[in-house]
Amino acid sequence: MLTLDKIYHAAYVLKSVARKTDLIAAPGLNAESEIYLKTENLQVTGSFKVRGAYYKISQLTADEKAKGVIASSAGNHAQGVALAAQRSNIPSVICMPDGAPISKVEATKAYGAQVCLVKGAYDDAYDYACKLQKEKGYTFIHPFNDAEVVAGQGTVGLEILDQLPDVEVVLVPVGGGGLISGVAYAIKHLHPECKVYGVQAAGAPSMRDSVQKHEAITLDGVATFADGIAVKHPGDLTYELVSEYVDGIVTVTDDEIAAAVLALMERQKLVTEGAGAVSVAAAMYNKVDIKGKKTVCLLSGGNIDVNILSRVITRGLVMAGRNSTLTIELEDKPGQLSGVSDIISRCGGNVVSVHHNQSDTNMAITSCYLRVGMETRDHAQVEQIKQELAKAGFKLVANQQ
Repeated sequence: MLTLDKIYHAAYVLKSVARKTDLIAAPGLNAESEIYLKTENLQVTGSFKVRGAYYKISQLTADEKAKGVIASSAGNHAQGVALAAQRSNIPSVICMPDGAPISKVEATKAYGAQVCLVKGAYDDAYDYACKLQKEKGYTFIHPFNDAEVVAGQGTVGLEILDQLPDVEVVLVPVGGGGLISGVAYAIKHLHPECKVYGVQAAGAPSMRDSVQKHEAITLDGVATFADGIAVKHPGDLTYELVSEYVDGIVTVTDDEIAAAVLALMERQKLVTEGAGAVSVAAAMYNKVDIKGKKTVCLLSGGNIDVNILSRVITRGLVMAGRNSTLTIELEDKPGQLSGVSDIISRCGGNVVSVHHNQSDTNMAITSCYLRVGMETRDHAQVEQIKQELAKAGFKLVANQQ
């Protein structure tokens, strides 16, 4: 049973291992709201998950510890369990989906855990972990559907209220629901006027759909680069807590998440993973009414796979109108490219790539397609360039991409 006393007890236990992460102002993310960032991406192991995992393991009996622990995770819970097990001198086995970022797999191994990679998504790794637990007798450490784990995550809510007592809105990433369950429980009991909203990736909306259908449902599949919240089925305990204490669940697209990751890097000098940035994406794209309100965006983790970071940045640049591509149909004669580049330059854009296509069967034999990649300030500048090209008689045949 989750109680406020249990969350306070978790905060006491976690003093020796978890950081009280900073709450920092971020005025550039939404001009109409007073935004603050709760930087759990700077937590030990790079994620809030160490809070719940450590508190849960601290409450195990001697017999349960002697059996060793097993867990399933996309990566962040894995590191939390591995660290907590290492501190308690007990063995740990972690089942992770085979698509988990290499950095998370290697970090988990570095804390002394035995890692089993399982084909599929998080839920497949969970099923395999349950199978091993029954066969070997390990003690299972669930990533979210456990009162002690939720209590550990709820300590983030206590810290937010301590750091910003008059907070009005808190935006929390949601996968299985452990983090938002603990945060919402703590905040609603101590500061009930504060609104708490969950944010999920549009490609993995299991908790949102469950709340809308008034039952915990299982998605057929998930599709998002925010692997930390790519969960098909929310916890039964967390579903009940979210239904009672959370004011709403919204979703953001992968492009919006990528733009948030980029904004955090550029403006706040903070690196977050996709799951960690969904709260900022919701604030940036006004998924929730935060106008004129003191709003905390919880950055749940910073363990992004460097192998996809460049792609995330590129998508973020496109989403923000900073990187754009135009395709123009030209009469194939000297001087056309010069005319196009002059207009782009005059409008303040910077040409970074040019592709000249004379072989497309959909155009006249005397024509060609010119595909121009540009660096631009924002979408307004892109529209200005399009208008100036049209005024000069150039025919645009594709929208910005």
